[in-house]
Amino acid sequence: MTTSNSANTAGRQARRLARKVFGFKQLRAGQEEAIKAVLEGHDTLAVMPTGSGKSAIYQIAALSLDGPTVIVSPLIALQRDQVDALEQIESGQAALLNSTLKESQREEVLRAFEAGELEFLFLAPEQFVSEDTLACLRRARPSLFVVDEAHCISEWGFDFRPEYLRLERAIDALGRPTILALTATAAPPVRAEIVERLGMRGAQVIVSGFDRPNLDLQAEQFEEDGPRRAALIEYVVKAAKPGLVYAATRKKAEEIAQSLCERGVRAAAYHAGLNSEIRETVQAAFMGDEWDVVVATTAFGMGIDKPNVRFVAHADLPGSLDAYYQEIGRAGRDGQDAEARLFFAETDLRLRKFFAQSAPIEEDDLERLVRLLEAADRPVTTAQLAEVNGMPQTKFLAALSRLEEVGAIRTLKNGKVKLTGELDAHDAAAEAATAQQHRREYDRSRLEMMRGYAGTSGCRREYLLGYFGQAFTPPCERCDNCRAGRVHAPSAEGPFAVGARVRHTSFGEGQVMHVEEDKLTVLFDERGYQTLALGVVLENRLLETVD
Repeated sequence: MTTSNSANTAGRQARRLARKVFGFKQLRAGQEEAIKAVLEGHDTLAVMPTGSGKSAIYQIAALSLDGPTVIVSPLIALQRDQVDALEQIESGQAALLNSTLKESQREEVLRAFEAGELEFLFLAPEQFVSEDTLACLRRARPSLFVVDEAHCISEWGFDFRPEYLRLERAIDALGRPTILALTATAAPPVRAEIVERLGMRGAQVIVSGFDRPNLDLQAEQFEEDGPRRAALIEYVVKAAKPGLVYAATRKKAEEIAQSLCERGVRAAAYHAGLNSEIRETVQAAFMGDEWDVVVATTAFGMGIDKPNVRFVAHADLPGSLDAYYQEIGRAGRDGQDAEARLFFAETDLRLRKFFAQSAPIEEDDLERLVRLLEAADRPVTTAQLAEVNGMPQTKFLAALSRLEEVGAIRTLKNGKVKLTGELDAHDAAAEAATAQQHRREYDRSRLEMMRGYAGTSGCRREYLLGYFGQAFTPPCERCDNCRAGRVHAPSAEGPFAVGARVRHTSFGEGQVMHVEEDKLTVLFDERGYQTLALGVVLENRLLETVD
């Protein structure tokens, strides 16, 4: 069968299942393309806006393939929601495997999966630590391995979780089924890291567009927190409900919720400092329209699928546009008009820089890890290495990642780590420390991009989409700057187009992400996001286009 015929067959099969099983009249942009790629055996990364039906991609693809499906999902509550949704379609086809199950329940789930009685098994990445679990899953011969919320695997994303770094090893241990990674938020560096860390081969990367035309984008700057707090409260009181407010700290979330209650708004605070029972109660009440507003830290959000949220307001500057886009994406999932309102001050930058300042991994620590592996003179497990290295777990895993990046170590299929012999201990540590510095520079550049969005006098939609590599021609008429008449359509295309590869005389190669009349933003491979004055660039010939 020709490739064209194979693609047509896969497309017809996907559309038929969508109508018959899920009742869809048609598949959305990106869905059919991703399903077809999976059915043709391609490892696939699908980046689609929040609320665009990413779950339907793996559900339809799974039912079209022989063999069961493993879905990695980061939160127990999210796993339950996904199982419940599938149970409504076909009872008994989905189950979850997590730490809340009794041993007898766990054994029954694994038995049913291995026996072919289940099509979908949801689990968190921590479950792959167990060799017994891996062996059972391997005997089931899964045909599809799905990574939901795939940005969690990227240290350049906004919700990195070290346990996701084990997934490539798990995929190999299961016989390397087709991989499908799904996320709503992934700028170009995040996409590249997802593909690399999952070991995707010949990956099909499908980006269906980041624009949410029904979202109205606004930002307002304040010199002091008092007037900002008052403006935020006044806005929320008058805004259409329900809505979400994001605050940088637990204390601020509780204070804003209390102020809203005093103004007659049914509001509740949500943050990681509350016990799980309270958090679950608040979330359930919000989903059931018992609360008008939830004031939360970033602990609230992933997997929240409430279609009628009319606004998302930020009481502080978020740490990156990745996080901001994910959070405002929780508004207007029903396709109706909704607002994204940012209240910020320059002082927010100090707080965000403090949050982002993880302790650096010292070059001596990196060298010590290499020396420990040299002394072992054989592959060792990460658990064995962790016992003797003395670093906190997150820092330890990051150090291993840096050493693997520079080719000093390699993780085997059995999960053990070995030296490659390509670098001596001193050189390996030096190169890994340099790689770490590049990461820190990138993080700082992401915060500057968030600051640029907040303070831009241009089209906010153009700025936001440009960050994710999508060109947009202003004005949008759905942001405060365009409505105020400050933005006009460009008169002519400039010397550098969004998406073009360029080379800087000092910063190296990168990709043009955003272009304004007098400046442009480039995502450099080694230096992160940099905003450059266009006049200076042209006068000094600092950039050249790379074929």
